[in-house]
Amino acid sequence: MAQSNDALWGGRFAGGPSEALAALSKSTHFDWRLASYDLKGTSAHIVALNAAGYLTDDEHKSLNTAITELAKRVEAGSFTPMATEEDVHAALERGLIQIAGVQLAGKIRAGRSRNDQIATLIRSYMLDAADEIELQLLNYLDALCTQAEEHIGVAMPGRTHFQHAQPVLLSHHLLAHAWPQVRNLQRLEDWRKRANKSAYGAGALAGNTLGLDPKLVAEALGLNGVSENSMDATSSRDLVAEFSFVLAMISIDLSRISEEVIAWVSFEFGYAKLADEFSTGSSIMPQKKNPDIAELARGKSGRLIGNLAGLLATLKGLPLSYNRDLQEDKEPVFDSVDTLMVLLPAFNGMIATLKFDRERLESLAPKGFSLATDVAEWLVKQGVTFRDAHEITGKLVQFCEDKSLELDQVVDEDLQKVSKHLKPEVRKVLGVSGSIEARNGAGGTATSQVIDQLVSLRKLTKSRRS
Repeated sequence: MAQSNDALWGGRFAGGPSEALAALSKSTHFDWRLASYDLKGTSAHIVALNAAGYLTDDEHKSLNTAITELAKRVEAGSFTPMATEEDVHAALERGLIQIAGVQLAGKIRAGRSRNDQIATLIRSYMLDAADEIELQLLNYLDALCTQAEEHIGVAMPGRTHFQHAQPVLLSHHLLAHAWPQVRNLQRLEDWRKRANKSAYGAGALAGNTLGLDPKLVAEALGLNGVSENSMDATSSRDLVAEFSFVLAMISIDLSRISEEVIAWVSFEFGYAKLADEFSTGSSIMPQKKNPDIAELARGKSGRLIGNLAGLLATLKGLPLSYNRDLQEDKEPVFDSVDTLMVLLPAFNGMIATLKFDRERLESLAPKGFSLATDVAEWLVKQGVTFRDAHEITGKLVQFCEDKSLELDQVVDEDLQKVSKHLKPEVRKVLGVSGSIEARNGAGGTATSQVIDQLVSLRKLTKSRRS
């Protein structure tokens, strides 16, 4: 197979790659989405070429015009890669040659390599993707906050080991799912500081000898700096892996609340109902309303974890500097971004439209002896050591189980039989509302603390949107 005239290499080869190798090497089917970033990179690169004297002002202007025209054709779909073209870089060079001519367009390759190009392009892509994902996460936080505001004061069973543990406010529970995503937003913010650098100027691995100023390229791209080491710039993809981790963590946190929603809308729990527009039915069972969005969110988290794990495995054994293995960094991160951007709007709608059954939640809040800890802590306040208080309360629970009673149904005489320390005054802590409002320390489930959470979250989402 002869080497294509459109290829970016081949001068030292007597013959071209085999069809099998060409098929294996081809990446335009996935890296074409980077076309706009490639053209922006080229536009920035020619700034440096012009400043260094390799392009006249007129040539610089003509190339910018050609780049603008090619960008329009790419966006319109009138310019696409040819079957023989290896990657996005080769296709776009052909496009520029068609518009600007081979002599002028042929100058743009000076002082750069596909290695420093792609290392910069993938960063620019991820920075834009991070912005889009952040907006969707802010919508998610808004949905949780709105539900929490609408259900202030509604109690529900709090669980550990999926068993009734202590009563909490539904609002407190919902906001417990907000803070992990806040931390994911913070992770994205911290990641941006490292990702916001250009690899241009690194060349293939060792830099360039043409005197091009990489800072000019970074500034033209809107990036905050230049990579410190040319070999690291072209051969490291830890920033891609880090970004993939944050996306996977976002999906894991969505999966956790999905697991709960799936339980909540079941007949057995009956905590909430799904809106028709955010649920599906059965092809055979007409009564069904299925939590498909929650199930898909739970399933797709495994997909994003897999993307991260595959990328890490690819990077694990790579020697410096650039290796073709790094071509495998793009599809996983593209897939993770695409998956979240499809999932989040539907997921946010599901959360925003959940209808909670207040009466059922509050009726279940004290069940399962969930106020037992309150009894133990009341005993401590009476001067009983917690060790003894724990034991006494455990015996009281056992007595109630044997008699099929709730804690507040035990008569005074029987309280005394269990322990002399269990005086009738203990009944004042056997109410759900009192139990909840007593937990008014920082981060607790008391109404005042939940309102403080809401204020903080609303301020955070507002500041990030602005």
